[in-house]
Amino acid sequence: MRACALRQHRAVVLHRANIECGDVRSRNGMTMVSLRQLRYFLEVVEAGGFSAAAERLFVAQSALSRQISELERELQAVLLERSSKGVTLTPAGRTFADEARRVLTELEGSVALTRSVARGEQGTVRLAHSTSVPFAGELPAALHAHLAANAGVSVEISTLSSEQQQDDIEAGRIDLGLVRLPVLRPAPSLICERIAIERLLLLVPTGHALAGETAVRVAALADTPFVSIPHRERGGLSYRVAQLCQQHGFFPRAAAATSRKIALINLVAAGFGVAIVPESLAALAGPGVCRVTLDDPQAVCEVALLRRRDAGTLAVALGEALKLALSQSTADFSRVQ
Repeated sequence: MRACALRQHRAVVLHRANIECGDVRSRNGMTMVSLRQLRYFLEVVEAGGFSAAAERLFVAQSALSRQISELERELQAVLLERSSKGVTLTPAGRTFADEARRVLTELEGSVALTRSVARGEQGTVRLAHSTSVPFAGELPAALHAHLAANAGVSVEISTLSSEQQQDDIEAGRIDLGLVRLPVLRPAPSLICERIAIERLLLLVPTGHALAGETAVRVAALADTPFVSIPHRERGGLSYRVAQLCQQHGFFPRAAAATSRKIALINLVAAGFGVAIVPESLAALAGPGVCRVTLDDPQAVCEVALLRRRDAGTLAVALGEALKLALSQSTADFSRVQ
């Protein structure tokens, strides 16, 4: 993750000079070299002498000379040979000048990177999605466009259940979540924003009695085995399907093999039973599966976006891009008002 890379980058910089609170310190905690001394030393080198360097730095020449003398004493090395014509680097001085330039350059880079992350210009957004909200359709293209417009941003994507997404967002392990409603026991510390509504379709095996139908009533599925049934402690797609079936007087009958993951499509293809899924998930079905319209205006399900109330600017911006993509991909079932 970029945050980890930032910590490692800063660790390298600080290790090279043992910088702590603006100083270079030895292991026993005694101050050895300050950043001011590094800058003063390099200014003397660049200016070719103390007088010119003092003028550039707007400090007294005596104060500048004292700082360099203290630096040499701390390093136990002569860095500069003084003469009436100016200063010349000793071998030790050349080595120290190279290292000092590298340390200051990397430190400045770390400061710039930190400020950029704080402004929301760079960083990593950790996004999770439920299996029933596949990262397909318009979402990959929307992500590509978003990252192209925000070159300093990267995204890590994982698949988690709605409940796990809630826990991980609360704990700060992920930043955004795409879930299929309903979410049982919603966390009050999170924002759960309904962003899209999607039509539910029936998946049946090729050769099934319903495979050739134009539309099927939900009630007609009362005696049909389902390859996905709800978990009593979890919401999401299977819970929503059970709600729909119960509105028509029955609870889904479990097939011999069931799954609440994307494997349910393969179970349908293998002939274990049927499944009711959103259009975006039905689009992933391959050979051996037929899609049938459900003749019921209530055969819909909703997608929600989860995030912390204090989510960072990067997460909020990505969330807006995904919301727009989902509202477009669900066409006339676009945004939930």
